[in-house]
Amino acid sequence: MNDLHAARLSLQAGGSDARTEIERAIEISQSPACAHVFTRTMFDEARQGAAEANPQSRLAGLAFTSKDLFDIDGQPTPAGSVVLSHAPAAKADAIAVARLRAAGGVLTGRTNMSEFAFSGVGVNPHHGTPINVSDNATPRIPGGSSSGAAISVASGAAFIGLGSDTGGSIRIPAALNGIVGFKNTARLVPADGALPLSTTLDTVCAMTRSVRDAITAHEILSARLVTAGTAPLATYRLAVVKNVFFDGIEPAVAAAFERTLNALRSAGARIDEIELPELADLQSINATGGFSAAESHAWHRLLLERSGAGYDPRVAQRIVRGATMKAHEYIDLINARRAWIARVETALASFDAVLSPTVPITAPSIASVAPGAERDDEFFRVNALLLRNPSIVNMLDGCALSLPCHAAGQLPVGLMLWHAALHDDAVLAIALQVERALQNQ
Repeated sequence: MNDLHAARLSLQAGGSDARTEIERAIEISQSPACAHVFTRTMFDEARQGAAEANPQSRLAGLAFTSKDLFDIDGQPTPAGSVVLSHAPAAKADAIAVARLRAAGGVLTGRTNMSEFAFSGVGVNPHHGTPINVSDNATPRIPGGSSSGAAISVASGAAFIGLGSDTGGSIRIPAALNGIVGFKNTARLVPADGALPLSTTLDTVCAMTRSVRDAITAHEILSARLVTAGTAPLATYRLAVVKNVFFDGIEPAVAAAFERTLNALRSAGARIDEIELPELADLQSINATGGFSAAESHAWHRLLLERSGAGYDPRVAQRIVRGATMKAHEYIDLINARRAWIARVETALASFDAVLSPTVPITAPSIASVAPGAERDDEFFRVNALLLRNPSIVNMLDGCALSLPCHAAGQLPVGLMLWHAALHDDAVLAIALQVERALQNQ
C-alpha cells in the first residue's frame, strides 16, 4: 500500500489525480473494512476539495480523517458520545484540522473513538467498534482511543488519521494495526478546538503509513520543520529499559521485539540494556487518581449530572473517580510529576532514544471485551495492559513513535522509540533508520 509520499509523487508525475484518489478513498471508506470507522462522512465536500486541489501542495488533495473530538466548522463535536450529538455546532475548525486543510489535505470524515477518549481498547457501545485490519478470521479490537482514525489509515481510506494521545491513544492503535503513530511533545501542536480529556497530558498528533509520512504530518501540525539527519544507526546510543515494559508480555511480542533488536544490532546499532528504577515511583505518584480522572471530571461533572445515563458506563466509572481528588492532592501530583520528569531526564541524558514494545500484547478479540458487565473485568485488564507502556511517555511529557516490527503473516506488534520532551527530531531521525533496517532484514 502506497504511503503519502509515493501517492503525491504519482500525482505530480501525472500517474493519477486527486479526484481519482479521493474516489478510491471513498470506496474503501464505504467497504466492510471500514465498518463503524466513521461517525460522520463528508464525501461530497471531499470531492469538491479534490477537484480544487493543488497537486504541488504538501498534501496534494489526498485524504485525511479527523477523530470525532476535533471541531469542524458547522458541526457538533460529539467525541464518540451520544450525549453531545446535538451540541451547538463549532464555529471554526480546530487548529489541527485547519492546518491539514491549508496544506492541501481533503477531509473525508469524522472517525469513531472510545467515548471521550477514555480507553485504550477502542470499543464504543454507541457507534459500534471498528475492526482491526490484521485478521480476517477473528474480529479484533482496533485499539483506542483513536480507533477509527487508525483503521482509516490501515485500510487505505486515508493517508493521515488525525487523533490525540493522552496515554497512548495514537500509539496503541498504530501498534495493533501495523501502522506508524507519532506522539510529539505535547506543547508543539496546539490543542485549540479539541475536546479535552486531560489538559495536562493530551497531545494532538497523527497516524500514517510510514515514518516519512509521520514527519510530514508533524511538520504540518506543528508548523515547523523537522531536522531529521541521515546519520547511520551506529551514530546513536540506544537503550532498552528492562523493568516494567516487559511485565505480562505475550511470547509473540517478546519474540518480535528480540528479533528487532537483533536486526538493529546487525545494522550497526549500539543498544544498552538499562534499569530505570524511577518507573517504580509512578504508582505512588498517581495513587490519588492521576491527571486524567481529575481533569476529565472537572470538564464532565455538570454533563454527568444532566446526562450520565447516556454515557458508556465504563467511561463514566473512570471519570467519577476524579471527584474524590482534593485540591492539595492535585497540586502535589503536579509537583511530584515535575520532580519525577527531572529524575528520568537525568537518567536518560546519555542516550539518544529508548526502545520498548509499544504494548505488551497483540490485539484481543472484540468479543472478549465487548460492552457488558460480565466482560468488565477483562476489559479493564486489557485496557491497563495497553495503556501501561505508552502512558509512561505522557507522564514524562515526552515524545514517542510506534512503528511495526512484526514478521509478515503475524499479528501486528509495535516498536516504540521514545525520549523526553523536545527530543522529537532525534526520535524521528532514528525511526527513519530503524524502519529502513527492519525493511531490509
